[in-house]
Amino acid sequence: MLQKAISLLFKRVTVVGTAIVAQLILLLLMLLRFQEYFIYFYALNILISIVAVLYIISSKLNPAYKIAWIIPILLVPVFGGLIYLLFGGNKLSAHERKKMARLKRCFRNIHLVRFDSLEAIDRLSPDAANQSRYILGTAGSPPFQNTSVEYLPSGEAKFQRMLEELEKARHYIFLEYFIIQEGKMWNSILEILERKAREGLDVRVMYDDVGCLLTLPTHYRQVLEEKGIRCCVFNPFVPVLSTRLNNRDHRKICVIDGHTGFTGGINLADEYINAYEKHGHWKDTAVLLHGDAVWGLTVMFLSLWDYVSGSQEDFSLYLPRVHQLSPIPCDGFVQPYTDSPLDDEPVGETVYLNLINKAKRYVYITTPYLILSNEMITALRTAAKSGVDVRIITPHIADKWYVHVLTRAYYESLVEAGVKIYEYTPGFIHAKSFTVDDELGVVGTINLDFRSLYLHFECAVWLYRCRCIGDMRKDFLQTQAVSQEITLQQCRAVRLPTRLLRSVLRLFAPLM
Repeated sequence: MLQKAISLLFKRVTVVGTAIVAQLILLLLMLLRFQEYFIYFYALNILISIVAVLYIISSKLNPAYKIAWIIPILLVPVFGGLIYLLFGGNKLSAHERKKMARLKRCFRNIHLVRFDSLEAIDRLSPDAANQSRYILGTAGSPPFQNTSVEYLPSGEAKFQRMLEELEKARHYIFLEYFIIQEGKMWNSILEILERKAREGLDVRVMYDDVGCLLTLPTHYRQVLEEKGIRCCVFNPFVPVLSTRLNNRDHRKICVIDGHTGFTGGINLADEYINAYEKHGHWKDTAVLLHGDAVWGLTVMFLSLWDYVSGSQEDFSLYLPRVHQLSPIPCDGFVQPYTDSPLDDEPVGETVYLNLINKAKRYVYITTPYLILSNEMITALRTAAKSGVDVRIITPHIADKWYVHVLTRAYYESLVEAGVKIYEYTPGFIHAKSFTVDDELGVVGTINLDFRSLYLHFECAVWLYRCRCIGDMRKDFLQTQAVSQEITLQQCRAVRLPTRLLRSVLRLFAPLM
C-alpha cells in the first residue's frame, strides 16, 4: 500500500496536476492579498476581455468558433479574457513562427511534382478535380496514382496487418501517434521495432506528450533511445497555464520503407483492438497504402520530425520507388493531406464540406464527436432536404460524458431536416470517415469537433474511384445494422434539465 502511494505521488500526472493547482491557489492568494485594489484588477480584466473580443471578431477564425468564445467571455468578463489568452489562441513565438515557415516551404517544395493525376481526375469529373485541387492548393498535397488501398474496418485488422508489414521492413520505420500505451498492442509492435533497430534499420517514433500523459512513463523518450529507436516528443507538456497546451499532434501515421503506409483513427493502445473493454466494443477504421501515395505520409512525418528535432535531411532518400521492388497497379486516385492549426485554413472542415455539398446520392459519416459549426449544420441539412441520403453514426457509449451530451444537442436540428442519425449500440465508435456516392471517400484522424478542425495537427486520405470505397460503404451499412436510429420524437422528448445542460456545454464547445 505504501509503495503504491509513493508511486502515485511521483507519477507525472500527479506532479503536473499539483503544479497547476498551485498556480491557481497562488492566483487566488494574490487576489485576496490585493483585494483593496480590486477595482483596478476588475478594470484591467474587463479591458483584456474587450481586447480579446475585438481580436476574435477581426480574426480569420470560423464565425461559429468566434461566437463560441465571445459568449463565455462576455458572460464572465472578469476572467473570460484571461481564459481566452491562456486556452483560446494559436500564437507562436517569433522563433517558432520561423521554424513553421521553413516547414511549410519544405513541405511544398518536396511536393513539386508533375500533376498528371490531377489532370486525369479532371477528365473524369470536374467536381472531384476541384476538391483535389483545393487540397493541393491549401495543404500542398498532390493526388497520386500507382497506389493500392486496403480498407481496414477494425483496430484488430489494422494491428494484424501492421505486424505483418513491420516484419517486412528492410530500411526504415516511421511511427507518429497521438496515443501510445504499454500493453498487448504496443508491446508487440515495440518488440519488432527493437529487433529492426538492432538490424540497423532507421526506426523513429514520435508521440504527442499530452496524448501520452496518462499512458507512458516519464522520460519514455530515453527508454526508446536506449533501445536504439530514435524518438521525438511533440509539444512537451509544461505544467504552466499557456496557449501551448492547445496545439496537439493528433495524427496517426506509420511509414515502412517509403512504399507502405497506414493512417486512420487507431492509436497504439489496447482498447483500440478490444484487448480490454473500455467503453463497450471499440469500433475504428484505417487504410493501408502501397505505392506512390505513401510519399504524402512520408513528407508529413519527416517535415514535423525536422520541426520538432531541429534537423534537416534529404527527403529524396525516402521516395517510394527507392525501395519499392515492383510497380503497384493503379487503383483510383489517392491524396493524403495534413491540416495544421497554424495556417488560418480549415482544410479538414472544408474537405468535409466539399464532399457534402457535391454529393448527389448519399453521404455516410462516422464520427465519435458531433460538435458542429453553422456551416457544417447548414451543409448537412441542405443536402438532406435536397434528397441526398445523409447518415451519421456516433457512439452510444461515451468516452467523455460531457462531449456525448453535447453531441446529442445537435441531433434534433439534423433529424428534423431529414438527416438519419444512428448510435453504435455495442459501444464506442472512434472512426472518422466519409463515404460518398460509391466514388469518393475520406479516412483519417479528423473528428467533427472544434479541437480537431481548428486546434490539432491532423491528417487524412482523400480517395476517388478506389475499389476500397465499396468496402467502406459495406462496413458502414454493417455498422448501421447494429446501431440504434435516433428519431425526432426521441430528440423532442428530452427533459428540460438536459436541454439546459446542453446549452451550457455549448458555451464551452471550443475546449471540447
